[in-house]
Amino acid sequence: MKLSAPVYRLKRKAKLLSRQENIPHHEALDRIARKEGFEAWSLLVAKSAAAAPACKLYTRLAPGDLVLVGARPGQGKTLLSLEFALEAMKSGKRAVFFTLEYTRKDVIDRFRVLGAELADFDGLFAFDNSDGISADYIVKALDDAPDGTLVVIDYLQLLDQKREHPDLMVQVRRLRAFARDRGLVLVFISQIDRSYDPSTKPCPDLSDVRLPNPLDLSLFDKTCFLGKGDIHFQAAT
Repeated sequence: MKLSAPVYRLKRKAKLLSRQENIPHHEALDRIARKEGFEAWSLLVAKSAAAAPACKLYTRLAPGDLVLVGARPGQGKTLLSLEFALEAMKSGKRAVFFTLEYTRKDVIDRFRVLGAELADFDGLFAFDNSDGISADYIVKALDDAPDGTLVVIDYLQLLDQKREHPDLMVQVRRLRAFARDRGLVLVFISQIDRSYDPSTKPCPDLSDVRLPNPLDLSLFDKTCFLGKGDIHFQAAT
């Protein structure tokens, strides 16, 4: 059953209903749930969580994590990364999206696909598509980012595209140290090598990550690969 609005909006409707009718908040939540076809709010939340893998996966991310999200084009890696950002904002955390690929309008449209309006998260989301994006640039831009901020970097392979930027390994190591020192979650969207064959392996893995320059992939704490509608999430051992 599809909800009429995202859970966070339904929560706001319940809060308003509680004030308007002077009823307990839990009663307002249950009343909203019944309008959505559920007997109780707890059932609505459980159903919503089951239908949203990003919600479950977000709870497995921790401050200081470097997360690699990889897939071939069209498999939803950018959308999943934005879902992580959305989950962070729902919990009151900030989210930042660095990209060399998308415009702000593109990102707004993708949030709408997820049933969210950026206007509902005023002050929690930042967008940056500067041509100068690199580890140094990102560290400077996040100078005042509070603990728990989720950062999406779109995408990994573009960090050292310019000759004047340090090697990719150097940049990722700096970002790793920065994330751990400041308690940030850094999500790197990654390309998959063209040699990857989905007919022989439904979902890519670390061995399929496109690396035009050397990079120690063990620097990433968690990986998330998408293929043929499946999501393979793994924490480093």
